[in-house]
Amino acid sequence: MSKGLKHKLKIILPLTLGVFLVWYSYQQTTPQDRKLILQNIREANYFWVVLSLFAGLLSHFMRAWRWNLMLEPMGYRPRMGNNLMAILIAYLANLGIPRSGEVFRATTLSSYEKVPFDKGFGTIVAERVIDLGMLLMVVVIAALLQTDVILDFFAEKGINPIYTLLSLLALGIAGLIGIYFLNRTRIPFLQKIRQFLRGLLEGLTSIFKMKRKTAFIGYTIGIWALYVGMFWLIKYSIPETSGLGINEILAAFVAGAFAMSTTNGGIGVYPLAVSKILVFYGISKASGDAFGWIMWTSQTLMVVLFGALSFLYLPFYNKSK
Repeated sequence: MSKGLKHKLKIILPLTLGVFLVWYSYQQTTPQDRKLILQNIREANYFWVVLSLFAGLLSHFMRAWRWNLMLEPMGYRPRMGNNLMAILIAYLANLGIPRSGEVFRATTLSSYEKVPFDKGFGTIVAERVIDLGMLLMVVVIAALLQTDVILDFFAEKGINPIYTLLSLLALGIAGLIGIYFLNRTRIPFLQKIRQFLRGLLEGLTSIFKMKRKTAFIGYTIGIWALYVGMFWLIKYSIPETSGLGINEILAAFVAGAFAMSTTNGGIGVYPLAVSKILVFYGISKASGDAFGWIMWTSQTLMVVLFGALSFLYLPFYNKSK
């Protein structure tokens, strides 16, 4: 299979899956269900939706501030405007091509702030590792709050977490073996890869060299508190979901977070996953679907709007460079 075809499939397949799941969700509802869903969306209290959007936007600002803390140990301090716009453009790019946003983000800083691509990309990889750790922490907290409920749900779906952990362990061992041989190679092409990876490593280790570790931890906790807060605020927009507690919100949040990685921007999967969890906790399907679609649509529109504005304004912001 050619590289061009593989690249196209990486774009087309997730989009196709997303469209299929939208169609599937539609087919799984009766005309009466669809009427109730639309009614819930129309009658939602959009004051809470706007507050949720504000929380989402604030999380992007905090991510931009945190990024500078990671770049400082390497001698770089980009302007906050460039950081923020690079992040918003990255989220927009990920809606079209999964994982392309990270490349766009590092390229933007390389172009306008002269941060070497490999070092900038290394800090982004470090961010992703930290974000994964935070997500796992939320999963653990959710599991501790309702262990019996979550384990019953996994058992019902046939998910065995032990196999997943063993697979990750095997991948980790294979990666260590690969690094060992890469460090000893004399093949020119592999030496270039080694040099690139060392640049990434410098970006990754910048976390341990930063002066303001407390601020970094504070921003990280703040970002994830705002992520959960977006869910918490949206619940008040629909009468039936307004009584949801932290246990149910965390479970729906975790489902949505994992769903985001399956298709471009979580199209089709995100509302379905969130709705399934809420229905599992006793919310009607109409209200669960409405919650999922309001949450996904509002956040996606925010990314499209601010990402597009950032893309257009970025060259003017850096006109003197």
